[in-house]
Amino acid sequence: MKYSEALKHKKESLEKADESVLKDYHIIITPSNTDESQKHIEAFTENPESFNDESCKKFCSNDDYEVVSFRKDENEIN
Repeated sequence: MKYSEALKHKKESLEKADESVLKDYHIIITPSNTDESQKHIEAFTENPESFNDESCKKFCSNDDYEVVSFRKDENEIN
């Protein structure tokens, strides 16, 4: 999906997510290309605070994105 669609999908996902999901999982926009997504997620997990939704764009070569969730690192969960 295009970036604007992914942004809308992420917003809807955040609105519908249970509080425990929001607490324990990252929900991010990432390139749909597997290699690009892997590089983006690796960079994101090194320093999540330095990323925003648009950060995914520099990892994407074809303007095709998806919204994914993955468990936060244990020291990120309060």
